[in-house]
Amino acid sequence: MELSLWTYEGPPHVGAMRIASAMRDVHYVLHSPQGDTYADLLFTMIERRNTRPPVTYTTFQARDLGGDTATLFKDAAREACERFRPQALLVGASCTAELIQDDPGGLARALGLDVPVIELELPSYQRKENWGAAETFYQLVRTFAVQSNRSATDARPSCNLLGPASLGFRHRDDVREVTDLLARLGVRVNVTAPLGASPADLARLGDADFNISLYPEIADPAVRYLEKRFGQKTVRSIPIGVTGTRAFIDEVLQVAGLPAIDAESLGRACGLRLPWYSRSVDSTYLTGKRVFVFGDATHAIAAARVASREFGFTVVGLGSYSREQARDVREAAALYGLTALITDDHLDVESAIEALQPELVLGTQMERHIAKRQGIGCAVISAPVHVQDFPARYSPQMGFEGANVLFDTWVHPLMMGLEEHLLAMFREDFEFHPDAQPSHLGAAAPVLAPAPAAEPEPVAAAETGWAIEAERELRRIPIFVRGKARRNTESFARERGLSLITVETLYDAKAHFSR
Repeated sequence: MELSLWTYEGPPHVGAMRIASAMRDVHYVLHSPQGDTYADLLFTMIERRNTRPPVTYTTFQARDLGGDTATLFKDAAREACERFRPQALLVGASCTAELIQDDPGGLARALGLDVPVIELELPSYQRKENWGAAETFYQLVRTFAVQSNRSATDARPSCNLLGPASLGFRHRDDVREVTDLLARLGVRVNVTAPLGASPADLARLGDADFNISLYPEIADPAVRYLEKRFGQKTVRSIPIGVTGTRAFIDEVLQVAGLPAIDAESLGRACGLRLPWYSRSVDSTYLTGKRVFVFGDATHAIAAARVASREFGFTVVGLGSYSREQARDVREAAALYGLTALITDDHLDVESAIEALQPELVLGTQMERHIAKRQGIGCAVISAPVHVQDFPARYSPQMGFEGANVLFDTWVHPLMMGLEEHLLAMFREDFEFHPDAQPSHLGAAAPVLAPAPAAEPEPVAAAETGWAIEAERELRRIPIFVRGKARRNTESFARERGLSLITVETLYDAKAHFSR
C-alpha cells in the first residue's frame, strides 16, 4: 500500500458504496472512523446527486477504541434497518476499521434482523475500488438471483444490461443509448443492474435469455456466475466507436438468434456522423496524430481502437490502472507494437507522456492535469472523473450517438491548437490585435488605451539540452505540430553530436526535414 496524493481508485469500500448508491432499496452500514464520511462528497458533489448515498457510518472516534466499538456497529445497523427499511443490508468495514477486527457480518447476523444481510469481506490493503464494486455486485446477484421464471408472454428475446454504476464515466447516458439500440434490434431489456435496480429486480435476472457485460470491471464476476447458474450466454463486445458498435450488434443478433441486418443503414438511421466527419475534416487535425491512451481497461482498449481505425491517429502509448484486466490491455497494446503501461502511479504515467510527447492524450482527469502542465491537448475518456464528466446534456460514449460524441470530444483539442496558432500569427494585424476596436460596434465604440506589452517570462531549459531561447522559440510553433518539431530537432542534434540545442539548431533542423 502506498501513500499518494492522487489515486486512480479508492479503497474497496468505496466500490461497495458505488453499488449501494446505484441501486434502490439497498443500504450499506460501514464500520468506519469519523473521517471516512468524506466519501459522501464523491456522490453529492461530483455526481451531482440530490440525495445522500444510502450509507450509515458508525463513525467511531479515538476515545472509542478503548471501549466497545462492536456495540456502536450493532446500534448503527439496527437503527438503519428501522429507519430506511431496505430490502438488503450490506455490512462491512473501511480500511481503518478493518484493523480492529470487529467482524461486522457476524455482529449483524447476531442481531436477527428481518432483512437479508450481505457481509462484504473487502481486503482494503490488497484490493481497490473497482474490485470492491465487482465483489459487492456479485454477492448481491448470488444472494437474490436464485431462480428463473421465464415466460412466453413476450416473443422478443430479452437481455440484462450489467455493470453500470454510480460514479461511472457516462454510465447513465450509455444505458439509455444501448437500450434504444437494442429496441431497434428487437431485443427487450429485462433488468439493468446495478444502476437503478432493486434486490427484487435482481431476482428476475434469470428470466433473461442472455446478459450484456457493458463494463467488465464491475460485471464480470456476476456474469460468470449467471452463466454457470442459469446457462445464460454473455455478449462481451463493447459498443464504443463505429466498429465496436457494429461488432456489438453482430454479437447480439447471433446470441439472440435474430437475422443479420445492415448495420451501416442502421447507423445512418440513428444519426451516425463520425465516419463522414472523419473523412471530411482537414487531415491536419487527424491523420497520423500521435495519441497516448490511459484509463480503465474497457475504455482504454476501446479508445485505442477508435483512435487508430476510425480517426487515423497513431497510438504511441496505451495503458491502464486496471490490474485485474491487465492481460487484455497487454494484448491490445501488442496490436500497435507497444508494451502496455500497467500502473496505478500517476507519476509513471506522467513520465511516459513526457517521454513520448504525443499530440493528444486520451485519459482520465489525472491525465487531463498532466497534459495541461505539458501543453498537450487532452480528452477525458474514463474514470476517475470530476463534476464536468456528469453533464446535464445527453452525452453517451457507447452506440452510434456515442461515436458522434467521441469525434467532437477528441478532435476539438487538436482544432483548438490550430486556433491558438492562428491567433498568435495574426496578433499584430490591424483588425485582430488585442487593442483593435470591435468591428460590429462601429466607430462609436470607445478605443482603449494600448496596454504595455508584457515581456515573455523566461522558460527554464529542459533536461534534453535546450537553450532558453530555443525553448522559447519552440513554444511559438503550433501546439498540434510542436511535439513533432521537438522530436525532429532532438534527433537532428543527436546525429550531429550537439549537446545544446540553440535557435540556430532549431531552424537548421527545420530546413533539413523540409527538403
